[in-house]
Amino acid sequence: MASSHTDCHFCLQPLRGRKYALREENAYCVPCYDSLYANPCEECKQPIECNSKDLAYKGRHWHEGCFRCAKCSRSLVEKPFAAKDEVLLCTECYSDEYSSKCFHCQKTIMPGSRKMEFKGSSWHESCFVCQYCRQPLGTKPLITKDNENYCVPCFEKQFAHHCYACKKVITSGGVTYHELPWHTECFVCAVCKTQLSRQRFISKDEHPICVDCFSKFHAKKCAACKKPITALGGAKYISFEEHQWHRECFNCVKCSVSLVGQEFLTRQDDILCHKCGSA
Repeated sequence: MASSHTDCHFCLQPLRGRKYALREENAYCVPCYDSLYANPCEECKQPIECNSKDLAYKGRHWHEGCFRCAKCSRSLVEKPFAAKDEVLLCTECYSDEYSSKCFHCQKTIMPGSRKMEFKGSSWHESCFVCQYCRQPLGTKPLITKDNENYCVPCFEKQFAHHCYACKKVITSGGVTYHELPWHTECFVCAVCKTQLSRQRFISKDEHPICVDCFSKFHAKKCAACKKPITALGGAKYISFEEHQWHRECFNCVKCSVSLVGQEFLTRQDDILCHKCGSA
C-alpha cells in the first residue's frame, strides 16, 4: 500500500513508495514487521509473513498451504475438521481412526450423526431396531436374546413363556415345576400361599405344598408318636393295614425292641414282639 507514514517505526527507514504494515497505528516496513510480529507456522515452522494468509485455531497458526489433515494431507481450508491430541484431521480420517463402529452394520458412526448406546456398544439410529418388526427401538423398553434386540411385544409374541398360575408373560427368571413355567412370586403353597421358590415343598396331586401345610393337612400320622410322616428327604416308614409308623417308632409297646424286619403280633392298635405277645 502507499505509505502515508514517512518512516518505519522500528528501523526508521523511509517508507515512501514501499509496502508496509500497520500495528497499533504504527507503520513497519515488511521485513521489520515479519521479523517482529509474524507467527511461526505450526506445520513448517517458518514465519507467516504479512503478505501470506494466517489461519489460526486455538492459539496456533498455519500458512494456508500448511493447513492440512495430518493423515491424508488434504487441505482443511474452509472445510470441517476435528482435533485429536492437538493433531488436525479431516472428518473422514477422524471417523476412521476414532469414531465408534455400529454394532449392527460395523460401519463408522460419523461425527455429528445420532447414535444409540446400549450395553457398552453403539448403533446407528437406523440400525437400532427390533429384530422382528424392524421398528426403531429408540429409548423404548427392549429385551435381548442371542445378541438380538426385540421390542417387548415382539419378544412376548415370539419367545416368552406364560405363567401357569396368572397366565401373564414371564419376562425374566421364573420357576419351572412339572415342566410348567411360573413367576417366582406366583409359585406358592397351594394351601397357605407362602412363596416356595426358596423353600422345601412336597407335591400333592401335582400341586406344590409347603412342608408345614403338608404335615398339618395331608401327611399320615405315626401310630406310635402321632407325629406326621412326611417322607421328606427319603425317610422310610412302615405300613400295616390302616396304620403307619416311623421306622424308629415301629417298636414293641412293652419291651420297646425294634420290630423292623421281625415277626410281630397285634393287639387292637398296639404291636408286640412275638415274645411279649405270647406271654
